Amino acid sequence: MSADDHARQTVDRLLEVLDLDVTQARTTEDIFTGSSHPMPSGRIYGGQVLAQTLLAAERTLPEDRAVHSMHGYFLRPGDASQGITIAVDRIHDGRSFSTRRTQAYQNGVPIFSMIASFQDADPGVEHAEPMPEGVPDPETLSPDEDRVPGLTGGARRMLTDRAADIRHVDSPLYLPNDDARLPRQAVWMRLRAPLSDDQRLHRAALAYLSDMTIQESILRAHGVSWAHEGLKVASLDHAMWWHRPARVDEWLLYAQESPNARGGRGLATGRIYTRDGSLVASVAQEIMIRVPSETP
Repeated sequence: MSADDHARQTVDRLLEVLDLDVTQARTTEDIFTGSSHPMPSGRIYGGQVLAQTLLAAERTLPEDRAVHSMHGYFLRPGDASQGITIAVDRIHDGRSFSTRRTQAYQNGVPIFSMIASFQDADPGVEHAEPMPEGVPDPETLSPDEDRVPGLTGGARRMLTDRAADIRHVDSPLYLPNDDARLPRQAVWMRLRAPLSDDQRLHRAALAYLSDMTIQESILRAHGVSWAHEGLKVASLDHAMWWHRPARVDEWLLYAQESPNARGGRGLATGRIYTRDGSLVASVAQEIMIRVPSETP
């Protein structure tokens, strides 16, 4: 299989996961079902559930009313071998804004709960934090899977078979490295093959990508890699604000930092920019992090 065919296949698999089935539609509640990516850990990737619940909510709204913010909680680990049921409550529809509460279920219990707000396009004041300076172009960086030759088995396949081309500006954190212990990093990302022009799909795919690597500013601050023996990490919540339209099949810079870690929890924030410096979205996530006492 050629590299282009493989890239197209990885994105097509993502689109299959995001293609939800409607099982029930009401004026107050809508029910959707979906599938999951296979994962080496057996646990559902959080960004998948973010994207699926967002798409379910968007399908209860007119196309010109777009999501501008979401706040979600990861309640239980999801089982990647099982399907997902998604329930959307139509909480409010106003002249300019709508609100939806969406929950993803497995085996009759919620694994993720989200409230999202949607708005019609509206003019107003505008400013944005500028894009970080001095970041190398993505073409000067190798894909992450080419920079970790010591990574083997399922962990390596997770990188080569994912729909996203991820390129860390600093060393990837999949294996130990000698980088400075700083609570920040920058990552270039895009899907490996083109999507349609549907902005709903691009917004959902951006939510999907936003959960990749966001935790690493916390790990990097303490010299911890994903391969650190005994490391336990779990996402607790995820918040996201969409500022401007963007395509996820074009390069986006994800600038991340961690302002705090304490009590077995770490907070990470991120800003996502187009290549020409337009601020697309802001992200915040808190994680549970447990690092054995022998951390170097």
